[in-house]
Order: sequence, then structure tokens, then C-alpha cells
Amino acid sequence: MAGCGGDDSAGGSGTTSSNENIELTLGTFGEFGYEDLIKEYEGMHSNIKIKHDKVGQGGPYHEALLTKLAGGSGAYDVSAVEEGHLSDVLSKPQLFNNLEEIGPKDVTKDRWLGWKYDAAKAKDGTLIGYGTDIGPLAMCYRKDLLQAAGMPFEPEAVKPLFATWDSFFQAGDTYVKATGKAWYDSNSQIFNAMQNQLPVGYVNKDDKLVIEENADIKKNWDKVTAAGARGQTAKLAAFSNEWNSGFKTGAFATKTCPAWMLGVIKGQAGPENEGKWAVTDAFPNGGGNWGGSYLSVPKQSKHPKEAAELAAWLTAPEQQIKAFKAKGTFPSQVKALEAGELLSTTNPYFGGIKDGELFAKMAQKVGPAQYKGPGDGQIQENATSPALQAVEQGASPEDGWKQAVDAAKRIAR
Repeated sequence: MAGCGGDDSAGGSGTTSSNENIELTLGTFGEFGYEDLIKEYEGMHSNIKIKHDKVGQGGPYHEALLTKLAGGSGAYDVSAVEEGHLSDVLSKPQLFNNLEEIGPKDVTKDRWLGWKYDAAKAKDGTLIGYGTDIGPLAMCYRKDLLQAAGMPFEPEAVKPLFATWDSFFQAGDTYVKATGKAWYDSNSQIFNAMQNQLPVGYVNKDDKLVIEENADIKKNWDKVTAAGARGQTAKLAAFSNEWNSGFKTGAFATKTCPAWMLGVIKGQAGPENEGKWAVTDAFPNGGGNWGGSYLSVPKQSKHPKEAAELAAWLTAPEQQIKAFKAKGTFPSQVKALEAGELLSTTNPYFGGIKDGELFAKMAQKVGPAQYKGPGDGQIQENATSPALQAVEQGASPEDGWKQAVDAAKRIAR
């Protein structure tokens, strides 16, 4: 495999601490691309059987995981944790094995992009999980809709539109004036991307809620709600039926676009829109990440060393490439991002763009990991997003802001 040689043959020693017959439980959600990899690992380790429990949705999975952790039993030997729920476990490092202590010695920080590795470190230094995939952000857009509006529409030509958030909103005004149609899908999708670029988020490193004190959050709120009031938002809640169909009907012209979103767009926009959607290696204010997960080993595991070896192997560069080929999960390991098999991939639906190369480039633009304190993900999901939807439905931006702050206070108390 090009670019993936050297010490990554098994993501660790590839051996277990004993030859006893054991069963390891692995819990994931959505699509990690592990089905064939599990069979491969069992073939390499005759004494290990892996029971893989795959849950469809991340929300119910994480609720169950937190319940099992709190109850002291039932957690998987290897438990996946999505980055949006990472803050819920980083505050409980005593419930997890430190992978820097129990994992294979050749699994070191430099295997991963620095921000990916650092995001899984608790304040006490415990490494909660090995990084799996990532969701580096680019911008997707409808070429035909921008062309019809008299705007630049080729992937190189549109980059100035997406250079900063100010240029993005200015382009939105141009598009709305020319077409009378929405520029983006929802205020919350834009706000969340802006929020995750800030040096400090909703909660600071002292685990103090700073949604009111952090002036940058309110500035982003004001920019987004003002753009929405000027007609730029399609007011479609992400992953709703209306949002899904919006890709096909041209309900919005642009989409904040992590690597995995290409599959969503292709699936929802359908074959009749092939070649109309495009992606460019630009994102306002540089870059960002939306999505990705980690493999953790809770203290409840009766086979922590073997579990850590499995997690290390599944997240090694060679396996990340295989998972990407199977399900499109974008690698987080440096050698995987340099692999010819990744960089040479093309996406016919998006005009034959080299999507592997494009998103590998965007992964390098992601800034330092923002600290995610307790309740951070819940604030996004249950405070700011519903409040932004309320503004889209007629509430004033100031009333929406008060709703968001009050809800965040209830979550963080």
C-alpha cells in the first residue's frame, strides 16, 4: 500500500497478552466499515472472537453507553465515542483506561493528526480513545444554480466566495438578490461550523459555562441570524425529510460539507443531479471538522490489553484506508492521509474531483482542538440549534439568544 508501510503492520504488536480463548465486545453506531476488518482480525488471532454490536443512530447508542458507564457494568470492551459526545466522557476519565499506558507501545501520538489526538485527552492526561475517522470541512455547492445567478461556479473560481464568513454571507446576498432563493440550508448548520472554529467554545477549560462571556459566540449569532433575515436560510432542520429532499430540489445552493457529506448528497440528490453538485477545497476562515469518532476501552473491560490492541489495529493506517474504501470514513492517521490509494480516489458524481486529495488537504487546515467541556454537545443540540430554528420561524434574534442562553444554563448546571 503506497505510503502505508513501516511500523503500522498491525497497529501494535498484533499479539495478545495470553493465548486464552476470549470474546471481545465492540460497540459502534452508524457505519465504521469494520465488518470485513473484524473477520480479518479474527483470522489473525485464533483465540479471539469479536462480538460486534452496531447501533443505527448515535444518539441512542451514546445514551446507553453513558448509562452503562454510570451503572458500572455492560459497557463494551471497545466502545466507540462520537466527537459530538466526547465532552460527556472526557469529564469521566476515571471510567476509562488510559490508552497511552495500556496500548501497544508503538502506537504513538505522531500517527494521528495532532488535533485529532489531542481532542481525546482528558484534563488529567488520560487518553480516552484512539482516533478513527474525521470530517474535514470543505464547501459543496450547486454549480448550475450559481451559474444561473451569474456568479462564479467552477471549483477554482468559487474559492473567493468561501474565503471568509463575511465573503460567504456577501455572496449569499448576491445569490438571494439574483434568484430569490436560499443560499444555505439552515442557520444552525452555519453557526455550528463557526462556533467550532473559535479558540474557546461554550465551556472553558475550567468547565465554566461562558456562552455569555465569550463575545465571539454572540458575534457569530448576530451574523448568522442577520443573514437568515435577509433570506439566506432555507430554514430546513438538518437530516429532516424536508432537508433530505432539498438536495434534489435545489432548496439551497451551498452546504457546509465534511468528507462524509458527499455520500449524503449523492444519495439524496439522486442520479438526475450528477454533475450539478460540486465541492471545492475552500472553507470560510480556513477549515474545520464535523464528525469522526474514537475507540475507547472502559475500565469495565475484563480484557483491557487485548481490547486496546484491537482498537489500535482498527485505527492503524492500513485499516483506515480499508474502512474508507468500504464506507467512506475519512482517515485521521498521517500515513493514511499520504497513501496513494486515498489521494488517487475520484468521485464521478462531483465531476470526477479527486475527493481523497481534496479532503486530505482540508484536514491539514483544521486548527487546534477546541476544548469540549461537560455538556458542550448537548448545548449545541438542545440549546443553540432549537433557538436558531425559533428565530427562523419568527422569533427575534434577541429572544432566540435568550432562549439559547437559558437552555445552556439548564444543561450546564
